[in-house]
This record gives sequence, structure tokens and C-alpha cells, in this order.
Amino acid sequence: MKDTPEKETEDSKNIVKKREQLYRLMISQLFYDGHQQLAMQLSSLVQADPPCPPSDRLLHVTMIGLQHEPERHKKDPIPGLNPIQEILVGPGLDLEYETDVEITAPEPALYETVYVTSHKGACRAGAFSLDGQLIATGSADASIKILDVDRMLAKSLSDAMESTTDSQGHPVIRTLYDHLEEVTALDFHPREPILASGSKDATIKDSYGIKCLSFHPTGDYLLVGTLYHVIRLYDFNTAQCYVCSVPCHQHSDTITSIKYTQGGKYYASASKDGSIKIWDGVSNRCVNTFYKAHDGAEVCSVAFTRNGKQEHRTQAVFNHTEDFVLFPDEATTSLCAWNARNASRRQLLSLGHNGPVRQIVHSPHSAAFLTCSDDFRARFWFKRLQTH
Repeated sequence: MKDTPEKETEDSKNIVKKREQLYRLMISQLFYDGHQQLAMQLSSLVQADPPCPPSDRLLHVTMIGLQHEPERHKKDPIPGLNPIQEILVGPGLDLEYETDVEITAPEPALYETVYVTSHKGACRAGAFSLDGQLIATGSADASIKILDVDRMLAKSLSDAMESTTDSQGHPVIRTLYDHLEEVTALDFHPREPILASGSKDATIKDSYGIKCLSFHPTGDYLLVGTLYHVIRLYDFNTAQCYVCSVPCHQHSDTITSIKYTQGGKYYASASKDGSIKIWDGVSNRCVNTFYKAHDGAEVCSVAFTRNGKQEHRTQAVFNHTEDFVLFPDEATTSLCAWNARNASRRQLLSLGHNGPVRQIVHSPHSAAFLTCSDDFRARFWFKRLQTH
């Protein structure tokens, strides 16, 4: 049953009254806290009548509201994590609620290289499995390496642990040579032991080179971005390909990045045309477009926070707790980091590569990340717990 025009008018009037009440509470709180000048300015702007007496009611109302805010305490489980891991990872970034949060994750500058693997060409693609136990790297030499995280950590231990390391085997558990040209994109299936790869040889039954991939959280669908401007959606079980039925919704240039939200309700795409698009994950139609997101320059990548509310538009990644944003500086081959909530700059970390870093991916739920570079190498970084 649709609302009548009279009801809509009544609701709008109620909103105006509630806003007036809010402004009066703000003015009274400012007077109560001793900020007379600010209180007078706000009172003049909103034309508060009658005058507002000093009161700290707003403070008490806010405290009660924060304790009973429904959305804040309603958290969907994070795929691939058990309850203990969810506690360690934390709630993630949510700028709508608070910015003053105690950071539990280690500073990015404290990470150290624990393993380096080499290809015969530039390394430009990387991915973590959802459980964080496997890493895949892809290269311009058309090869893909799959590495075991536990074996890499064991390999990096002190000389006293070398005998144990040998019994666990080599960190590179498999090398694949199924492509004919450069590997450009990698993504692990969220539930099955399957790795999807894209290449310039166009081997996902597409006439254009693959630029990016993203699995739906259920693993039933796979998004593919190519050198062409049309996004492909594949049914993973039948290999059937779908595209948006509205041509004008598509980008006008190469797709550079594509990512689903954690729940799969939406996905975001970035393009060389300088725009970012938000798509409905069910209808496969564009619901919003950010034109000239970076003054018209090419947008290199996009990523959602775990709650799906914030979207970030650079070749940068969150750490596992979303406390930091990590960005590899191509000119200096160092890692720049910022506090994700207040944008304060953190200490630089030298990445040790001899060429530009083309890809950085962070582990889903541990203090580890991977850097892929044109120097043919991929470096696995980890922050060990302090032991005494």
C-alpha cells in the first residue's frame, strides 16, 4: 500500500521539527560546555526561538543512542573466518560511527620479508586464498606459482629450525604453465580449491585480454574485466556469459579493476575512462557512476570495506583489520601507509624491489601481504608476534 501525499507531507514536517529539536540540543550543549561564541553563531544561523538554556541532555541522549544503535551491533559473519579469527580481525572500518578507535594491528613499517619467489618475467598478479593459507603469483612469462604460507614461514625461521623446514617441503607447491601470454589477473574460489586466472591470451572464452577477475562470495559467479569496455558475468557452473542489458551503463574504455562487496549485493568497477561504477549484483545493472573520479585520470583499482559502505579508488589495499591503507610508491619502491580513519601518514617501509611494484594484496585475516614487481620477484611480508 503506497503512502498518500498527505502522509508524505506530514512525515516531512516531522523531520523538520526533529531537526529543529536537534539544533536546539546542540546549542544547549555548546552553552553547557562553555562554547558561548559557537552557540550564539549556531543559534543565529538556525534562528532558535525561544533562546536555548545550557543543558547536557545531548550528551546523555547520544550515549544512550550509541548503546542501542541496531546497525552497529548487527554484523554479518566474515566468510572464511572462525569466531576466534573474527575477534582478531575486528569489526573493520565504519566511518559513519566513529573515528577514534584503538588500533590493534601492527604498523605496516614493522613487517619483514620472509620469502621471495622469482619468475622469468615481470610479476604482475597475485592473490590470497580466502583462508589465507595459499598465495598465487602470475607473471609475464605466462607462469603461475602457488605457494603455501605455512611453508614460507617455516622456511624463514632461524638455522635451528632448518631441519623442520626441510620436512615440510618447498614453499612453491605447484607451478602452472597453462597460459600462452602474460598472466594479468588471479582470484581464488571462496569455497572450492580452485584458482581462476586471466591472461592476455584471452583464455576465458573472450576475444579480449583479461585485466581483472572477482568471484562472487558464493563462488557461483565470476566477474571478468577485459581490454574491452563491457563487463562479463560468468555462471561458474555452466560457463554461460552474461552482460548488462543496457548498453549505456557500460564503461567507455578498458576495465582495470572489479570487486564484489562481501555479501555480493553490489560490485564496483574501475576503468581507463576515469569513472567508477557501482552495479547491482542481482540485476547486473549500473546503479551509480562517479564520473572523473580522479579528475579524469585512469582509475587503477577499487575495493569495498567489509561493511560495504566505503569504497576506495586507488591501487591500494586495506590491511586485514582495515586500520591502515597501504600503497606502493612506484618511484621509490617503498610502502606508504595511512591510518584509514584519520588519514594520518605512517612510517615508510622499503619494499626491497628493484623495479616498480605492480600488485599488492593483503592476507584476509593475518598480518601478511604480498608484493609483485617488474623485477621478476614476488615478496611475502609478515609481522611475527613478539615472543619473550
